[in-house]
Amino acid sequence: MEQLTAEFGGAGQVGVGVGPVLEKFDAVSRIVVLRGGGLGDLIFAIPAMSALKAAYPAATITLLGTPIHKALLAALQSPVDEVLVLPFAEGVRPGEEDPEELERFFAQMRSRNFDLAVQVHGGGRYSNPFLLRLGARHTVGTRTADAASLERTIPYLYYQHEPLRALEVAGFAGAFPVDLEARLAPIGGGEAPEAADGDAGRPLVVIHPGATDPRRRWPADKFAELAAACAADGSRVVIVGDSSEQDLAEGIAARAASAGVRSVAGALDMAGLVALLAEADVVVANDSGPRHLAQALGVPTVGIFWAGNVINAGALGRSLHRVHASWVTTCPTCGIDVTQVGWTAPRCVHDDSVVGGIGVPEVYEDVLSLTATKFARADA
Repeated sequence: MEQLTAEFGGAGQVGVGVGPVLEKFDAVSRIVVLRGGGLGDLIFAIPAMSALKAAYPAATITLLGTPIHKALLAALQSPVDEVLVLPFAEGVRPGEEDPEELERFFAQMRSRNFDLAVQVHGGGRYSNPFLLRLGARHTVGTRTADAASLERTIPYLYYQHEPLRALEVAGFAGAFPVDLEARLAPIGGGEAPEAADGDAGRPLVVIHPGATDPRRRWPADKFAELAAACAADGSRVVIVGDSSEQDLAEGIAARAASAGVRSVAGALDMAGLVALLAEADVVVANDSGPRHLAQALGVPTVGIFWAGNVINAGALGRSLHRVHASWVTTCPTCGIDVTQVGWTAPRCVHDDSVVGGIGVPEVYEDVLSLTATKFARADA
């Protein structure tokens, strides 16, 4: 208990959520949350922000995020009241820093007089000093041993489920969980692309073959084989991706073109992606933002994961979300241990897929199972 009290900064424990839930702070009307990164990173933080909104219902929540976060939340109902785009800053938002822009940003943030600043952006080496410069009355977050401390901190250990990690942080701010995973709904107004139109009696399978880390990508030929099999069975199959994934998606569609598979990669805005995913019967993807978004929208998913990423980002349930995990622990080219991450070990230069051994038949079987379940429920 002495060790816990030291981490809590002397705060009293009032209950248990994912971890200890501490006493709420007094007179909180303005909360700011730091969470950069991509789509998945934002979605991992949604349950924590829902918890904060429930604990402090009169408070506004400002997210310091990225342009893609701003675009996504403009298309969704969420606990976030506003999104402010982060300036480029080392370890927070990659890009060329402008010291004058950074100083203007922090001056503007300090003028907001935030009551509570919450850091759910990594281990804190860069994000904790950034958070402290916001000038909030109270600060809560994670930290590695070499990171600046906040008023209340929990240890950052890489292998922890990200939404649960963020909920543990919210607990240190006095917030009990509302949901263990993100639940989101479209605001409306977005239109699914023409490729998704057609016979509503045919299942819609959406495939996202990309991932930020190329090692997490299932081989393109396997996605093509899966897409062709789904289309041959009567499904409408649409491949999605951003502009950087357009060639990948179009190449897969070309391999399965005889089956009528379509690519809309690079052609959708965020509202269009949300609309398409919300209409899907099943989404098949690597460990990627669109898969996490589909799950948050309540759409069944089949995910292809490296085993370490299942720990951090896999769906908790299996009735709607199937996980295929690769247990590869070394780089296929040089043999380096790929289970050690971040600051604990250097990453080798090789981008070989560590999920390539997952077979098409197993993935296809789950797609059929989930679509059949969906349509059986619809007919009941």
